[in-house]
Amino acid sequence: MKTIILHQEESYQIIGAAMEVHKELGCGFTEPIYQEALEQELILRKIPYEREKELHIAYKGKELSKNYRVDFLCFGKIIVELKAVSELNDIYTAQVISYLKASGFKLGLLINFSKTSLEYKRLTYHL
Repeated sequence: MKTIILHQEESYQIIGAAMEVHKELGCGFTEPIYQEALEQELILRKIPYEREKELHIAYKGKELSKNYRVDFLCFGKIIVELKAVSELNDIYTAQVISYLKASGFKLGLLINFSKTSLEYKRLTYHL
């Protein structure tokens, strides 16, 4: 049985862009610096994205006044959340899963720049 990787090509492109940012800047910067640098790399690579995309949340069919704001929505279907932390933990994973649940998107990438090599997780959510 062949394993199907959701949005494989698109996610490889995004991770490649993040690797280039990490290669260029290294670790030690704050998240907003990495966010701006990744935006420039996405532009260079012609990867379609929306920065700080607002996600609306509904409760029992009624839209709430509070919303989520994700770092990037790439290709109109992949949530990208950036971190600059000593380690990725369950709280960050739960954050991305919540974004997926709220939005109906199926794939999220959690990317951490604060290690000597880029750290990332592919997270999926299916109803």
